[in-house]
Amino acid sequence: MRILIVEDEPTLGQQLKSTLEGAGYAVDLSVDGEDGHYMGSTENYDAVILDLGLPEIDGLTVLDRWRKEGRKFPVLVLTARDSWSDKVAGLDAGADDYLAKPFQTEELIARLRALIRRASGNASSELTVGDVRLDTRSGRVTLDGQPVKLTAQEYKLLSYLMHHKGKVVSRTELIEHIYDQDFDRDSNTIEVFVTRIRKKLGQDVISTIRGLGYSLEEPVS
Repeated sequence: MRILIVEDEPTLGQQLKSTLEGAGYAVDLSVDGEDGHYMGSTENYDAVILDLGLPEIDGLTVLDRWRKEGRKFPVLVLTARDSWSDKVAGLDAGADDYLAKPFQTEELIARLRALIRRASGNASSELTVGDVRLDTRSGRVTLDGQPVKLTAQEYKLLSYLMHHKGKVVSRTELIEHIYDQDFDRDSNTIEVFVTRIRKKLGQDVISTIRGLGYSLEEPVS
């Protein structure tokens, strides 16, 4: 899953970026409203963490512009402002959740996971396809109840497909959502990761839809 952080406090921004990357997310970081708005308008993200007190363009304006442009990714507003009026303004502008500073990193990650699950139509923190289970809280993947070790990129790819179970996902979409902006993106690596996942979880776990992409479907009983 690919996340955009728009936060002008350098130390906090880098800490959040490192923490989320450690949790398995691909993360881009912007430090002002103008650049953040551009990135959110031109790149595809699964969720955005947006500070309200930004230089150049304030966070509420950025959020309002995204929504008017039709950008539907979930947005977690992150700010030092803790008054009820600021919370209402953020939610009315199109925010999906609100977290005031200071905060516990664990709570932010939990809220982020919940936003991404809801946006893809998944209510539970545990995603399942047949005998494969992926726990978004722990990052644990099991097959028939037995743990399966995946690399970071294999996990990101499997997680994205499981969040979008039943849908055909193109290589381009996978590349856009499992790599951050600075990563050297190579579409050929997607096929390599798919092959590795099939070896670990079974050949039928990921279907190739020729000319379109990949799909995860519940097995026909």
